[in-house]
Amino acid sequence: MTLRLVVMGVSGCGKTTVGRMLAEALDAGFQDADDLHPPENLARMARAEPLSDADRWPWLELCGQALQARPRLVLACSALRRSYRDRLRRAVPDLRLLYLAADQPVIAARLAQRQGHFMPQALLASQYAILEPPGAAESALVVDAGLPATQIVAEALPHLGRMV
Repeated sequence: MTLRLVVMGVSGCGKTTVGRMLAEALDAGFQDADDLHPPENLARMARAEPLSDADRWPWLELCGQALQARPRLVLACSALRRSYRDRLRRAVPDLRLLYLAADQPVIAARLAQRQGHFMPQALLASQYAILEPPGAAESALVVDAGLPATQIVAEALPHLGRMV
């Protein structure tokens, strides 16, 4: 059976941690979309320069290709705008979403503690500025990103189990 799941949300919401845990629990592969960014994108973000849509389209194409290549994959990907998620759905129409939602102060506090990541806290406001939370038509599972990762996974698994 196929399972193509995007764990989405702003930087620092726990996409990678939760995505890895879900992939293991669901016997699926895992891919961090950050690893698919070209070096130029990473350098821009490290300099606290927000990416444009033109910067993101080739990256989203690579994300879609990663989803197409593996029938069971959990992808940690910000996917902040509906148009980004639509691009991923063009690659894999059966795409499922887990949205890790949290208010900006919760994530800002988390980012203040994070070290060694290319994405600076200075870009958080720009992420919230473009964030389009998935609506009812997208059938996303929404979980509070402020919860511990183990609790997020425990809440998500019963819903995701019905998808496989």
